[in-house]
Amino acid sequence: MSHFAKVRDGVVIQVLVAEPEFFTTFVDSSPGEWIQTSYNTRGGVHTLGGTPLRKNYAGIGYTYDPVRDAFIPPKPEGDWILNEDTCLWEEQPNLAGG
Repeated sequence: MSHFAKVRDGVVIQVLVAEPEFFTTFVDSSPGEWIQTSYNTRGGVHTLGGTPLRKNYAGIGYTYDPVRDAFIPPKPEGDWILNEDTCLWEEQPNLAGG
């Protein structure tokens, strides 16, 4: 089985498990597109040693970036920056000292 994310306006609104052939007969009249995602991919690494797919497993509320061909989780509150290699958010160290 494979995992697919429904993306509308760049945001994941649904994730489902199906065989790829399912989409040859599946009728979906709602706006958006279905994009395959890998349950075993996180931070650009396939946890079982396979080929990573789209940097991260998609979740509802994630962003799909077609330029990076990556699913990016929502940005946490505070000072976080996107790691371009993993497409995961990393907390900025507090540089104010303390």
